[in-house]
Amino acid sequence: MDLSGPAFDAALQAAIDGKTKPPGSLGRIETLAGQIARLQGTLAPRTGTLAHIVFAADHGIARAGVSAYPQEVTRQMVANFVAGGAASNVFARSVGASLAVVDAGVAGGPLGLPDLLEERIGEGTANALDGPAMTPAQRDAALATGRTLGAGAGTDALSLGEMGIGNTSAAALIAAKLTGRPMADLVGRGTGLDDAGLKAKTDILTEAAARTPATLDAAEALAQYGGFEIAMMAGAMLGAASENRLVLVDGYIATAAAALAIGLDPAVKDALVFCHLSAEPGHRLLCAHLGADPLLDLGLRLGEGTGALLAWPLVKAAGAMLREMASFESAGVSREG
Repeated sequence: MDLSGPAFDAALQAAIDGKTKPPGSLGRIETLAGQIARLQGTLAPRTGTLAHIVFAADHGIARAGVSAYPQEVTRQMVANFVAGGAASNVFARSVGASLAVVDAGVAGGPLGLPDLLEERIGEGTANALDGPAMTPAQRDAALATGRTLGAGAGTDALSLGEMGIGNTSAAALIAAKLTGRPMADLVGRGTGLDDAGLKAKTDILTEAAARTPATLDAAEALAQYGGFEIAMMAGAMLGAASENRLVLVDGYIATAAAALAIGLDPAVKDALVFCHLSAEPGHRLLCAHLGADPLLDLGLRLGEGTGALLAWPLVKAAGAMLREMASFESAGVSREG
């Protein structure tokens, strides 16, 4: 059977429609099952194992006052991840996912923590208010590291999280340059800014965006405004997709990384499952730009990949439906009509 052409698509639709249910009655679970099957090239898709990677890095623009939290929280939260105490740790354990933490460029030097993957590109990015956040060499190194990690995950699926004070600002700037939307449409409260803080953040990011043309290609947008953790996430998506591995995409920051990955290689989108709609207002606009319709809308704005982890049971169920659910013929059940 041609595993990538019309014959496979026809067999896949027949397999889904032939399950013991009215046609289309499992809604988006059927669509999701079809996506996974096409990616893996099989009518019995594998959704048994999930690896979760949290990438951490600091952002120079945080020093301009775009966050309610000080920059040292990035470093403190990395220690919390390694100790197993963050929300993503709890959710990963609850859904049976492994969890790894990567220092992509946390300010303050190497943390020296056990089990922490040290893949540092630098001491955080430069301040994007004044100039490019990273050099092309730094961008390419971060993408390459992410590719290696995504390609080598060794699981059926990969989910990605992030930690970095100021990274909703980076996501908003990237979204602005990829969509051409005004900054005011894309900026949210992040980790909890009040009205005055939100206005200040919007003003700062509008000034930073004015440094460059209204739109940029993905590679340039990443260098100008991204973070090392965002670059590694984009690279991990590319690497995982190259191995036909499903990628669970979290909220605003992860979707910014996904938009960059799609800009670098449009074929990567076939591997991406958009998992939850962030409470950040810019996320809805970025999803619309990508034609993405997240599975969940739970009012989350934490990051860490929490929304992706919460969506994993739905992904597992979609694969199991196609693998294990009886057909009308095998169950001896009469079809409608």
